[in-house]
Amino acid sequence: MGRRKTVRFHKCLAIAVVWLDLHSGIAQSFPVARVSKQPTAESEFSNLRRKAETGDIAAQYMLGNVYVNGSSVPRNYRAAARWYSAAAAQASASAQFMLGYLFEHGLGVSQDYAEAAQYYRAAAVQGHVIAANNLAGLYQHGRGVRKDVDQAVEWYRASSEHGDSIAQCNLASMYLLGRDVPRNYNEAARWLRAAAEQGFAVAENNLAFMYYTGLGVPRDYDQAAEWTRRAAEQGYVIAKTDLGYLYEQGKGVPLDYVSAYMWYSLGAVGGDSRASRQLKDLSKLMSRKQIADAKNRASSGAQQWGKITDFPGVEMSGTSFIPSH
Repeated sequence: MGRRKTVRFHKCLAIAVVWLDLHSGIAQSFPVARVSKQPTAESEFSNLRRKAETGDIAAQYMLGNVYVNGSSVPRNYRAAARWYSAAAAQASASAQFMLGYLFEHGLGVSQDYAEAAQYYRAAAVQGHVIAANNLAGLYQHGRGVRKDVDQAVEWYRASSEHGDSIAQCNLASMYLLGRDVPRNYNEAARWLRAAAEQGFAVAENNLAFMYYTGLGVPRDYDQAAEWTRRAAEQGYVIAKTDLGYLYEQGKGVPLDYVSAYMWYSLGAVGGDSRASRQLKDLSKLMSRKQIADAKNRASSGAQQWGKITDFPGVEMSGTSFIPSH
């Protein structure tokens, strides 16, 4: 039997995508659904629908997922909202979470942050860690609820302590930038490390920044290079440019203009304007042979590390090693 395709809105997490802006200090939440076992044949879909109509909670939730992902049937957010609502009324935390998402973004229902907060809360109190993170985002920005930083921190922390890497990053960003809470580099480093160790590229690169600057951790260029490389090899464009800078400066890695040029090239292809500026400046220091070698390596490197992983809302500024021009 062929393996069924897992449908995701974004590759970052299996269940939810939360955009984290560590660079401008804004942390917000954008959840998504995953269908683990999705009906592909018409008969399977019909059977699922019949079960849902009898009040089967699992079938109702799964049917909502089918309509959200639009795989075996055309995508229909209105129909998804109907079935999520049916399951949510029977206290399905997963359905409550997804219904909160639909209300937050006005998909199949009128956009209503208050309703989104209500459903996120219902799911969060049942232990749904992504819902807790998203509820925290609403509290942080005063959407659908009165802005309450204490509640935001409480829900981010609840989600973080249950291992959600996005919540860990969001909590870290609050402490790192000192927005709405007292700046605390030790707490920022703690939660960035927790998320980075789960392989979240944004956290890896920002943890690298903390090692590079010695904020919350002892300054350690080797660690900065290691975490930057991990993020870069996952396709995080900002990290590609930052890794190029480390090679250009010889910090944490050998001084190597050819490698620097290669990583800058990959960053530039990904749309990082900083990389283009660095390439222009670096080219003045390199021989023609070095530039030719670097271009060849960039061409080869593009096949291995050329993928670009999108992290919506993450701006290419702020926590970077590269001095501002």
